[in-house]
Amino acid sequence: MKAIIAVPVTLAMVYRAWSHQSLTPAGIVAATLTAVAHAVHPWSLPFALLIVFFLAGTRVTKVKHDVKAKLTMQSSGNSGGEGARTHIQVFANSGVASILCLLHAYQLRQQGPDTCYSWPGDLLIVGIVANYAAVAADTFSSELGILSKSNPRLITSITFRKVPPGTNGGVTAYGLAAGLLGSLIIVTTSMALTPFCPPKSPVPGQRKMHGWTLTERNRFTFAMALWGALGSVLDSLLGGWLQQSVVDTRTGRIVEGEGGKRVLISKKGPNSMHYKKRAEIKASLLNGEGKNAIPMQGPAVEDELDHKMGDMDKYDARKKFRKPSFGDEKPSRIVESGMLSLLDNNEVNFVMALTMSLGAMGMASWFWDVPFSSILPV
Repeated sequence: MKAIIAVPVTLAMVYRAWSHQSLTPAGIVAATLTAVAHAVHPWSLPFALLIVFFLAGTRVTKVKHDVKAKLTMQSSGNSGGEGARTHIQVFANSGVASILCLLHAYQLRQQGPDTCYSWPGDLLIVGIVANYAAVAADTFSSELGILSKSNPRLITSITFRKVPPGTNGGVTAYGLAAGLLGSLIIVTTSMALTPFCPPKSPVPGQRKMHGWTLTERNRFTFAMALWGALGSVLDSLLGGWLQQSVVDTRTGRIVEGEGGKRVLISKKGPNSMHYKKRAEIKASLLNGEGKNAIPMQGPAVEDELDHKMGDMDKYDARKKFRKPSFGDEKPSRIVESGMLSLLDNNEVNFVMALTMSLGAMGMASWFWDVPFSSILPV
């Protein structure tokens, strides 16, 4: 990408992210580094895909933001809706593509910057397009699918049971269609900007390679758009199995972790925060340790505990560590899906992007009979 274009566009995107508060300060730094990794590529394709994904993703995030804010809630207790994205979220979506861009840029420097894209094609370009098609599909599916009038169904449930909007693993027909739209936008952009070799023209030094025909381009467009849309399905499967979704029992809304992090759930009974804190203070009183230590025995201990942090009544105002509850004994948050809870939202996005990129490259390697080892710099 020419610096005369990449530099002002990057600065404009940074200013837009800062003025609209769509990225945190660390997120802006990460986005700038990502833009540089894409801009060093001789072709305009990678950098353009990054910009299109950023603009399209930001746009769908703002669609009916006030409505989406009422469907979920933040772990801090505020209304839901996507806030400023962090550096981790930036790398989760574009990290794989950045590495592939740098690898392909190095290859083109060795071959010559004027090298066109022949048939069969370079696997690294397939991986870059697949990455952005998949993450765009996931973004569109999440941001627009939540607005569906029908309740989402849990894709990892045998009965496809209904779940609240925003549940990881919850899918709707509207969301899947939105995911296909996001993928199609990315693939269409890639088809417009990829420097394809002229149809049926032989590639110098490569007897088995030639230019792309219109039929081959159409097939590639269809395959990549469908593959990208499957990225949102894979994200739902990973989220439904490995990412914990927490619902607030008082409102019935999904609780979202800030910056894509996990949502904590307070345990009840002897393992709850209140019981643990009460036990710590009691040990301090009995053992004469700490600044609050008071040597005493019997009922005097319980009286002193009640004075310091409230009695066992959950509504006692002195009980600073009491947990909110719905009803008498129900916890305020429960797990809706993702019982394994192995990954957070950012990790799920990264695994999905990596899988879809490598998967597309593997499929192209098999179909074109191009060795996978060709992606390594020579």
